[in-house]
Amino acid sequence: MFIVNSYFVAVLLCIITMLCWGSWGNTQKLASREWKFQLFYWDYGFGVLIWALLLAFTLGSMGDSGVGRGFIDDIKQWNAGGEIGALFQKNVFWAFVGGVVFNLSNLLLVIAIDIAGLAVAFPIGVGLALVLGVVMTYCLRPEGDPVLLGVGVALVLVAIIINALAYKKLQGSKSGGTPVLGIVISVIAGVLMGCGFFALVSQGMAKNFVTPEAGTMTPYTALVVFSVGLVLSNFIWNSIVMIKPVRGEKVPFSDYFKGSFKTHIIGMLGGIIWNIGMSFSLLAAEKAGAALSYGLGQGATLVAALWGVFIWKEFKGAPKGTNTLLTAMFVFFLAGLGLLIYSKM
Repeated sequence: MFIVNSYFVAVLLCIITMLCWGSWGNTQKLASREWKFQLFYWDYGFGVLIWALLLAFTLGSMGDSGVGRGFIDDIKQWNAGGEIGALFQKNVFWAFVGGVVFNLSNLLLVIAIDIAGLAVAFPIGVGLALVLGVVMTYCLRPEGDPVLLGVGVALVLVAIIINALAYKKLQGSKSGGTPVLGIVISVIAGVLMGCGFFALVSQGMAKNFVTPEAGTMTPYTALVVFSVGLVLSNFIWNSIVMIKPVRGEKVPFSDYFKGSFKTHIIGMLGGIIWNIGMSFSLLAAEKAGAALSYGLGQGATLVAALWGVFIWKEFKGAPKGTNTLLTAMFVFFLAGLGLLIYSKM
């Protein structure tokens, strides 16, 4: 299977992860012109699973048998006897739970994007997830300089607070604005996203990808299990949101089949883009360290904020002083991300 062999390549993959995780939300913005975000989210989930399976049967199965462990051979550990089979099943279970937890948090993030926009939902929700996720992942797999990681996380936290203030300032200038709802949902999404999913998936992965320990998973297998958990839980979380939406009317399930081919493709593309980022983050975890791999990927907050501010013009017409807050947010995010990278060098 394909394995990352250098720290430089690992960091490069993390940067691509950041771009993917910060850009997939654009597909929701495009799709929302035609239909509800709940309908978009079904296709998003299918796109996540499609990419995971495609990767598992290509990069996850190619190459010499002595390098890594192919996807099918990895799955066969399920039926292995004794402690090996039991350990593999346990790791599969937690990766599956990681998909379920992430899906709930991500669906809430989608709701927040629908209410508040990319420039708010991502910096607050995903930024908070970065803070909590780096701390939890480091506790499970301590790698890198803890002081630099801590300072980097603190700077990101400051950026989150500044973004919330900017959003409140914007909404305060609008009649009928509801700043609290967008911020609260973003915070809940961030807490759920940061308190487990990446740590749950990565802790069951092999520490050495070239010679994986028996009972552990390769990144490709972990990605497939995670994606299955996401798609199956969609029938619970997304169904609830369709029947009892946070705002607006109930969305009939039959509406999904009324969407155009283009609309469905946009939704699936969103899931594929996000999961490209997830797969690269898992592949980079061995060389970059799980905490850095996750933390740098969650620099997506900065990318999404750039999309929201400069492309979608979500802060257009904001009162005086808002641009200063946004500039400060970008500076603190960049400084925090720089320290996260440097912590493992």
